[in-house]
Amino acid sequence: MPDWMPREQILAPLTEAEYEAVRTAQRALDMEPTGIPDDAFSTRLAGIQRLFRLPVSGVLDRDTAALLDRLRPPGTRE
Repeated sequence: MPDWMPREQILAPLTEAEYEAVRTAQRALDMEPTGIPDDAFSTRLAGIQRLFRLPVSGVLDRDTAALLDRLRPPGTRE
C-alpha cells in the first residue's frame, strides 16, 4: 500500500491524512485536488478500476491507490 494511503479504503475522509490521500488520487487522475470524493471522482476511479480489472467500486481502496501510485508521473510523486 502506498505511504500516502492511510487505511484500507476511504468512503468519506475523516482525517487530514485521508483528505490528502483523496487529493493525491485526484492529482493522479488529473482532477482538481479538492480532497472531496465527489461523483466525478468516483466515476473516474470506477473507470480506472474497470480498465485495470480491479473490483469496480468507485471507492479509493488499497489496490486502486497502489495502481494510481504506479501510474503517476515521477514529478507528481511526493
